[in-house]
Amino acid sequence: MKNLFLLSAGLVAAMAVASCDEVTSTAGSSLVQDQVEIIIDSTFTVSGKAVINDLVQSRTVLQLLGRIDAQGYGSLSSDIVCQYMPSNYVDTIGVKPDYIDSVKLVLTMFKDGFAGDSVVPMGVSVYPLTRQLTSPIYSNFNPDGYYDASRLLGSTTYSGLIDGADGVAADNSGNIYKDIYVTLPREFGVALYNQFKTDENTFSTPQALAKWFPGLYIANSFGSGRVTRIVSNMINVYFRSVQPIPDTDPQRDTVLYGTGTYLAVTPEIITNNNIAYKMSESLKQRASSGEALLVGPTGYDVEFTFPAREIISRYKAQSNDLSVINSLTLSIPVEEIENDYGLTPPPYVLLVKKKDKEKFFSGTQINDNISSFYASYNSTDKSYTFSAMRDYLMDVMSHDEVTAEDEEFVICPALVSFFVNSSNNYYSYYYGTTTSTTVSSITPYVTEPVMGKLDFENAKINFTFTKQTISK
Repeated sequence: MKNLFLLSAGLVAAMAVASCDEVTSTAGSSLVQDQVEIIIDSTFTVSGKAVINDLVQSRTVLQLLGRIDAQGYGSLSSDIVCQYMPSNYVDTIGVKPDYIDSVKLVLTMFKDGFAGDSVVPMGVSVYPLTRQLTSPIYSNFNPDGYYDASRLLGSTTYSGLIDGADGVAADNSGNIYKDIYVTLPREFGVALYNQFKTDENTFSTPQALAKWFPGLYIANSFGSGRVTRIVSNMINVYFRSVQPIPDTDPQRDTVLYGTGTYLAVTPEIITNNNIAYKMSESLKQRASSGEALLVGPTGYDVEFTFPAREIISRYKAQSNDLSVINSLTLSIPVEEIENDYGLTPPPYVLLVKKKDKEKFFSGTQINDNISSFYASYNSTDKSYTFSAMRDYLMDVMSHDEVTAEDEEFVICPALVSFFVNSSNNYYSYYYGTTTSTTVSSITPYVTEPVMGKLDFENAKINFTFTKQTISK
């Protein structure tokens, strides 16, 4: 649908100056007789198709553990391989190897931090890596040859239940979390202590540590029905230390009990979710019939052609030298796909030029609103809306020639992380806190199983520009 609005020249000139940096205004009596049109064109169409995406790169500290079989989705399992960031200090004052009591791997999940059944018991087994991990590393990584199945470090069972469970607490923001503890051999803590005493440089960098301790393979040992999101992965050493009591004669000592978090997964180290996904036949058939399906963490992306040349052609046919492009948005409805575990469409998606997708995910990047954009899933309207595409169109128009590559895009599930900025405001009549969020990173989506159908037949492209005609 194309709409045309006629407004007073003075009002629209002011609106254009407020919204577009390129527009300037000169006041004069002749402006009162000018005609200004705001043209909204939403008659463009777009279509897309599902394309296989069987590889993702885990550029996040979030880890997936478990297995799920969901009707309508298929079967997905995920194990973990990871290096560790070392603490640059190991407590040795008043501590002897004999004073090391125990060692535990601590895996943390938030309340409801899983997809599937909270009750079903799941098993986890932990093995030391025998080789250093390679980089880059992808979701199809096979840990065979990187660990020895006969060297089990520890194992445990766990559920997704929070109420009444051990290791439940709340963080500073009030988020409820649960720690899953895997007891590791005490000898590992002794070896760590001795290595620090012998060569502190081992703990100077993750690369130096990996030469001595390559990391862990954390595997789902039994159970199906839940994939758990692990938000923190660290190794604690629990120990005693003997410390002198000040100002005592004769000298007396006291025994203190401490916990050292000496190893942890951080963004700087290599970590990977080893994902195996067997897609349901129903999804395969729907994609084969032409439906634009999004399925993650691995499964389907959606490719489509954005009609940039058609938009530019219409703009040039209707505009003049005083015309200004105001906005360009794309809104795509999403249909949820029926399943028995309540799996939903991805909470965020990345829209990126097809030629730039691999480069985008090879490093830590954020959207530039020229070649890459993100949108959040609106669960009320059931849609994704990319509302800041004006700069993309302006960039394309600056080219000598618009090519097919300028119009070829891919939509894929993404994990969008934010900085939260908070500042206090003081006025004589008001005190308050202003909070804003800034995108800190956009990485491949490895959070949990997701799926949805993009409804391109009802997608809307809204293109708006202002045209001013000066009366003679």
